Amino acid sequence: MSEFTNKQAVRNKKILAFCLRIIEGDKPAEAVRQYRDIMDTIHFREVIWAVDALVKQDIPMPDLKRGINKLLNLFYKALNEAETENPEEKSFLGYLVKNYREVDRRLKEIKPLLREFNGNSDNDKLREALKAGFEDLIPVNQLYVIKENLLFPMLEKEWDDFRCVQVMWSFHDDIRRNLKAIVEELSKKPVDMKKMNRLAGDIFFNIYAIKFRDEKILFQRVMETISDKELENLLLQSTELEWPYFAPDKSILKQKQEDKKDDDGSRVVDLKTGFLLPDQIRWMMNHLPVDVTYVDENNKVVYYSTPKKRIFPRTLAVIGRDVRNCHPKESVDVVERIVEAFRNGEKDHADFWIRIKGEVVYIRYFAIRDEQGKFRGVLEVSQEVSEIQQLEGEKRLLDWE
Repeated sequence: MSEFTNKQAVRNKKILAFCLRIIEGDKPAEAVRQYRDIMDTIHFREVIWAVDALVKQDIPMPDLKRGINKLLNLFYKALNEAETENPEEKSFLGYLVKNYREVDRRLKEIKPLLREFNGNSDNDKLREALKAGFEDLIPVNQLYVIKENLLFPMLEKEWDDFRCVQVMWSFHDDIRRNLKAIVEELSKKPVDMKKMNRLAGDIFFNIYAIKFRDEKILFQRVMETISDKELENLLLQSTELEWPYFAPDKSILKQKQEDKKDDDGSRVVDLKTGFLLPDQIRWMMNHLPVDVTYVDENNKVVYYSTPKKRIFPRTLAVIGRDVRNCHPKESVDVVERIVEAFRNGEKDHADFWIRIKGEVVYIRYFAIRDEQGKFRGVLEVSQEVSEIQQLEGEKRLLDWE
């Protein structure tokens, strides 16, 4: 066993050296010749290890993503020809794969429209058809939301080399931005064809790249390391999110979920200003017109509310997750600055507001401190405030009309 471990350590050293040379552009053609044995025999486990090691090098994310694209292109033949396992059709991974097949079908429908439009860019009918095709791809975002809120938190708990998910998340964000941008561009007359084609190329490349990497690398390692029971729990939790094209039967999953719940309705909680049952606390929090998330002093997510209209997706997989892993790598430094400013007493709150799908969302972070002033975590409160912004004058009497 120790001999195998030593051999793998030596091989890992060679893999990392090769990856760094490709990313840094250090005589790449020579590196390909020198490390041909690595390229021809790379295993999905080694790819996950290598990306984790590269993230630890603190390479700027744009450079890292470009480098990983080059590396996966070099590793493509070995990974594509390797024997792989197919997930059970009605499992969590099975539904991801089934949805990816639908994404592939839609991309193939777009290709001829794209070629035709390039030859006749003044044709409004073609432009509208192409725009509709890309609009039909936008639900792919839900696949990424499911991965980010269910699968990624589990991998962070189970794997030491989980940091590949940070890079994947960044690719997800690129796809989201580009889909939004190409729909906006195709809504214009005339269309900037150079920009539109660049966006289309990036969308096709990134969606297919993520599909390949999920099916040939990530999911293979998941099936090897995560139990069927844990994956079933992810499927149950997925009822809190929306699947894009093919969804599991929610009624069956919800019944299974109910069967797993413990009866905790008899324990009274002393809140100092009143006594409430756990159910009453839950009802109260979930009826507030805000999303509430509590991160403790150890940077772990310990609670989130489930109002009727959620602004940001949350699932049970986020409980216990390091808050730094709940955000794309590019914005982690902002989160860390807020938490540290709260922790050392410099600030007590931070406020932001953004526009999402035409709505104004007000996001507030509050430092939580106990009776002695000791830092106990951060409360995030998000609220859709479009109607509040429109308030004028006063309303003193009840008027439901």
